[in-house]
Amino acid sequence: MEKIIGLIFADEMEYAPYLDWAKENGAVEERKHGNDYAVTYLKDGENSLKLVAVKCGIGKSNAASAAAYLIGEDKADYILNAGLSGAVSRLKREDMVAATSHIECDFDLTAIGYAPGVKADKQKYLYKADETLLSLALQSDGIIAAPTGTGDIFLTDKVKKEFYRETFEIEAFDMETAAIASVCDKSEIPFLSLRKISDDADDSSVEDYREMNNRKESCLTELLVHILERLIKKL
Repeated sequence: MEKIIGLIFADEMEYAPYLDWAKENGAVEERKHGNDYAVTYLKDGENSLKLVAVKCGIGKSNAASAAAYLIGEDKADYILNAGLSGAVSRLKREDMVAATSHIECDFDLTAIGYAPGVKADKQKYLYKADETLLSLALQSDGIIAAPTGTGDIFLTDKVKKEFYRETFEIEAFDMETAAIASVCDKSEIPFLSLRKISDDADDSSVEDYREMNNRKESCLTELLVHILERLIKKL
């Protein structure tokens, strides 16, 4: 049995460790839709995972379009995302997080009577992680399950951070995951996001994020591979 896994990375340095691993495993690289792709396979007996990874660029629109292409064109059966995030509450720098839920914190129809983050016409606005993928992630030591929020800003404002914490009860903030989750939810595709905490989403965030991003760490790639190895055994 073969399943197709879409893997989404926003930033060059988030993608680079995965690409190194993929090249070691025979990856074929290509460029399409303005993005870099790498395709490789993970096999276990008669079962196989086709891994289609994309470096999409930072932000919600880039992430959503990447997810849509992976689902519509590459026929992905699952989507996973990995990257860095800022801490909003409880979490600390270096923590590894498996996101339990996602909400677009910057979606705002309050001027016409909606609560922050709530979408019009009864559209879904809080997206949950796939339970199977989440459980596979939590089998790894030290992984923290936490709700996350998304917005098209690099969060450094303490006042906004506190508003997001109180309003949405999130524990981490990033710039892609809720957009990917929205596309996956509409397409009924299982989704999970893995995040490493790079900063405290405050006035020290830029320096802390750059320092961690420049390390080009392999820990998120290692976690992804462990999850995929567990998933293939369930096929």
